[in-house]
Amino acid sequence: MRKLAYFVIILLVLPAWGRDHSASVSGYVRNLGGAPQMGAAVEILGSAIDNLRVFTDEKGFFSAQGLVPGVYTVRVSSPAFLPTIREKIGVRAGASVVLNLTLSTIFDAVQFAPRNNNTEDDDWQWVLRSTANRPVLRALPHASSTPVAKATESPDLRGVLSFVAGSSSTGFGSASDMSTGFLVEKSLFSADTLRLNGDLGYSAGQPNAVVRTSYRHQMGNGSTPEIAFTMRRLSSPDLGLHNATLQALTLNTSDDLPLGDVLELKFGSELESMQFMGKVTAFRPFGSVAAHLSPDTVVEYRYSSSRPDRRVEKGFESAPADLSETNPRLSMAAFAPSLERAHHQELALSHREGRTSMQLAMYSDRISDPALTGVGEFSEANADVLPDVYSGTFTYRGRNFETRGLRLVLERKLASDIAATIDYGYGGVLELERPQMNLADARDSSVVRYHHGLSAKLSGSTPHTKTHWIASYGWTSSRALTPVDMFNASAGQTDPFLSFFLRQPVPGTGALPGHMDVLLEIRNLLAQGYVPVFDQDGRTVYLVQSARAVRGGVAFSF
Repeated sequence: MRKLAYFVIILLVLPAWGRDHSASVSGYVRNLGGAPQMGAAVEILGSAIDNLRVFTDEKGFFSAQGLVPGVYTVRVSSPAFLPTIREKIGVRAGASVVLNLTLSTIFDAVQFAPRNNNTEDDDWQWVLRSTANRPVLRALPHASSTPVAKATESPDLRGVLSFVAGSSSTGFGSASDMSTGFLVEKSLFSADTLRLNGDLGYSAGQPNAVVRTSYRHQMGNGSTPEIAFTMRRLSSPDLGLHNATLQALTLNTSDDLPLGDVLELKFGSELESMQFMGKVTAFRPFGSVAAHLSPDTVVEYRYSSSRPDRRVEKGFESAPADLSETNPRLSMAAFAPSLERAHHQELALSHREGRTSMQLAMYSDRISDPALTGVGEFSEANADVLPDVYSGTFTYRGRNFETRGLRLVLERKLASDIAATIDYGYGGVLELERPQMNLADARDSSVVRYHHGLSAKLSGSTPHTKTHWIASYGWTSSRALTPVDMFNASAGQTDPFLSFFLRQPVPGTGALPGHMDVLLEIRNLLAQGYVPVFDQDGRTVYLVQSARAVRGGVAFSF
């Protein structure tokens, strides 16, 4: 009998041991009229996690699974709406908490406080009050929590400070560069954002600085105008010339304007004034119009006059202040500066089917004075080469060319936090007419030939270690000087050849006011795509799509 009693006790206890003790928070997001809000960003904040973000589906539903028991804050944001916050949501082991959240615009939330004879005159004022934002919370079995009766403002000030160093490409000007990046962002009036960020560095005895300030406003009709001002100063190596320090001032304006439920316009311009052995001015407009044929199908026309910024998904902390990644893309011929000028047009059809997204695009490019990247050492100053001490590379002015091509992108969500992307492209690239030629003849002897390009990218984050990582490989079917589809701004865009990016939060820093991340970036790890040419002294230098470089450091977020 005693053995039978033990057996019965074990049978009763085993289900409790095997029960999943993780919790979940889910719910629906609607507007004031009760319409579901698709694509709203829902952030789950708590001491045990670091800014977990999910998005609502076409029914306005969201779900965050695998949460550890504890107290959480839920923040919901969407364009054209005021953010909504729920605090002190207690979740027990095995609980599933459901929230009903309502988003309202600033016009819905502004109400006038009526006059009351018992109220002082100083209390008569406009107030922001939204009855629609009162929480409606219900907890499923095995969970309990207390509804929050008051919504509070989200943190309106954040900052990031990073310290990054690296050894760039071997060759002329190669040296370890050190830089300090910073970002300060302030939310104003719930609809405006003021941002100041930049990078201050020092390499090979030469200082550099890039400072950018921007102001963004969220209007009630969904429009998001933004204005930004960028100042850049790079001290060039001693070329024996007067006024060889590069200084550039850039004014950016942009707007994102939805027209009803179908059309969306994005447009803006970049006005840049640069001082380098003279004054050069460039005006670069850009814009796109997208027609949402259905919630899952979009047709878009896009025009651009500069290459896309490939540093967005990695964060500004890893972006160097050199000329190899950002504007102005400057080259030199006979000691005269030249700016790269481009015109890109494309028509794209995008469709989403469950976890899979697809895009088919046709494009046409016209590039004048393309700035080609090179690696190598020169015995003396070269009139056709502009060295860059910060990246350890040089730029060389390529031949003007025109090309057309197509792009096919396939992206698959392997999990909620892991995505795999394959990008195929076919188009014209610049390549040398024959191998082993002189650098001085490379411009006139380069030709446009059509080739295939294929790239694969795997990106995501691990929920337990909170590691954000990107691994990619971009291949071209020839020894090209330029990549296929230079203006690719789709989800399939990658750096040429084998590259890695890693951002790892450091554990055990909970006592600090913020948190610390370790950053690591490797570009073109295998040093592929190096096309040899000879300089005027017979030395071998190389023209490349992407120079091999390693950068790493730490970033503090507050």
